[in-house]
Amino acid sequence: MYSCINGATTMPYTLEQDLEAAGKAGFDAVEIWSRKLDTYLQDHDTTELKARLDAHGLRAASLCPYGLVGFSDNSNELDSIERASGVAAAIDCPVLLVCADAPPDDMDRDEAFDTMAATARTYAERAATHGVKIAIEPLGRHPFIPGPREALEVIARAKHDSLGLMVDFFHYYKSGVPLDDIRAIPTELLLIVHVDDCEDLPPADLTDQHRVYMGEGVLPLKEMMGVLREKGYAGALSVEIFREAYWEKDPMEISVAAKAAYDRMMAG
Repeated sequence: MYSCINGATTMPYTLEQDLEAAGKAGFDAVEIWSRKLDTYLQDHDTTELKARLDAHGLRAASLCPYGLVGFSDNSNELDSIERASGVAAAIDCPVLLVCADAPPDDMDRDEAFDTMAATARTYAERAATHGVKIAIEPLGRHPFIPGPREALEVIARAKHDSLGLMVDFFHYYKSGVPLDDIRAIPTELLLIVHVDDCEDLPPADLTDQHRVYMGEGVLPLKEMMGVLREKGYAGALSVEIFREAYWEKDPMEISVAAKAAYDRMMAG
């Protein structure tokens, strides 16, 4: 496993600032936030971006987030996936991270899974032409994909080798995902992991703003990390913390604090 920081953790700052801070803080990798990427590419190209990553001793673990839109027109999202896959390939980034929409309330659940699987397959086909994979992100208490069981059902029906999923400690805690469900994820399908912690509130009341650095909240980090180690997971552990109080600090201070929390978690 290797250290990574997500661009949401330093949300107010530019991609250039993110990369500089991540490199100086000692991270191995970054997840590049899609909005920051789009802004950067207005005045730069992928060759410059790859050189900047290399200069800071970083690799790109994912580009994120993108919408996995199965229940309304998705032409814009497919165009975004096509463009992002090309960028990812150019900078040796293996994964695009996607978040699903939800079916209409009156849609049969079996039909909904088939519909989303068809969409996921189309996304995977687009990404695969560039040698890139799609990771589905379950979201806390999402009406359709709140945990890995649902994501794995979509993947099984889609039947494409470029599809996988991810684990986010916060979202899985909010959805009440048991450790055995994480244990049951085929390791080859686990493409990235988000690490974080959260305040002591009822899961239903938690929002992204309740995330805190690892070790400062109530998540069973030791147990979650134990499952990942059991599984032989060897990918990125990416610190993703949406918290406005943190965002008020400069990106270097945020990144140093995030790396210190990461190091404590790994030693625990």
